[in-house]
Amino acid sequence: MSKNELKSKVQELRELKTLAEELQAEITAIEDVIKEKMILDNIEELQVGTFKIRWTKVNSNRFDTTAFKNKYADLYSQYLKQNITRRFSIV
Repeated sequence: MSKNELKSKVQELRELKTLAEELQAEITAIEDVIKEKMILDNIEELQVGTFKIRWTKVNSNRFDTTAFKNKYADLYSQYLKQNITRRFSIV
C-alpha cells in the first residue's frame, strides 16, 4: 500500500470514527429521553407497540482491588500477573 493510499485510509478512518461518535451521542440522547419518561412514570418496563423496553436495576458485587492492595500489599503483589497488549492510535 502506497503512502497516499495509507493516508487516504487514515483520513477515512478518522471520518468514520467522528461519525460513530456523533451517532453514539444521538443514541445516548434518545435513550435519555426514554429513560426520563420511565423515571417520571416510576416504571422499569414499558410496552410501546411491539417493543418492550426495560430499564432495570442490576446489583453486582465487585472485588475492591484498591482497598485490598492498600491493606495487603505483599499478598497483592504475589498474585499480580503481567499482561502485554498493543494499543492502536492515530494522533
